[in-house]
Amino acid sequence: MSKIILVTGASSGFGAHSARELALRGDTVYASMRETEGRNAPQVADAAAFSAKHGADLRTIELDVQDETSTDGAIARIIATHGRLDVVVHNAGHMVLGPAEAFTAAQYAELYDINVLGTQRVNRAALPHLRQQGEGLLVWVSSSSTRGGTPPFLAPYFAAKAAMDSLAVSYAAELARFGIETSIIVPGAFTSGTNHFAHSGRPADSERARAYENGPYKGLPEQMQVALGKLEPADADPLAVSRAIADVVALPFGKRPFRTVVDPADDGAGVVSAVADRIRVEFFNRIGIEDLLKPAVTKNPAAA
Repeated sequence: MSKIILVTGASSGFGAHSARELALRGDTVYASMRETEGRNAPQVADAAAFSAKHGADLRTIELDVQDETSTDGAIARIIATHGRLDVVVHNAGHMVLGPAEAFTAAQYAELYDINVLGTQRVNRAALPHLRQQGEGLLVWVSSSSTRGGTPPFLAPYFAAKAAMDSLAVSYAAELARFGIETSIIVPGAFTSGTNHFAHSGRPADSERARAYENGPYKGLPEQMQVALGKLEPADADPLAVSRAIADVVALPFGKRPFRTVVDPADDGAGVVSAVADRIRVEFFNRIGIEDLLKPAVTKNPAAA
């Protein structure tokens, strides 16, 4: 049976690619985004054209992860249409580039709102339905920066992604007994094929930014982007992330990996994550909650 899937932040980048890949594999996919009748109207048209061309069930839906009413409404519409929601892909996010000091506290709060609180709004709208179903999957699109190499001038984004990753880990244990799985996808720093760097935000305090950019750190952001680009193999393909997400979704219940690293540049996130996840397993065993490491079978097979 095909799955009903919601992908947040699917107007472009990993989100758009993942929504298309999932739809091509036969699932009903809702590519969510803001301003579907405004600035993202071309993306809505592109998704419709893709769906028609490939005979895929790719739909778009208005959903702003920063707006609880919008989030609740989108989930309600999906449930009203299909009677269920099987998979949520937490992809919505925003990147910024600049000296940490030059970003205001309000900018940090806004970035945290998009990358972290946005997932919480979606979860609070979707999880009551998934818990009632007794089965579901949350896929969290994290970042290798949470545990791998952390170059400078990306501090607010790295901090927000680290918080989101930590939230995903905690949710995994708290949802396991409801039959809800968690899988964390960890993309590396793809410098081509996405618009992360091109669309990244900048510091509001330009005076403080200039103190870095015209001082001893002059040219560092450009140097860093060039260096990151050189770390990527020539055949690095951002579509590998969308394929990894689709592969996880396609796996049988109980067989999905807790974490999948997709990092052609190999910044070390895979090594650190493997240790951290192993320690989590060992600690859960030590305190007698090892059953939380795997989702419980709660859904009645006869009802499938």
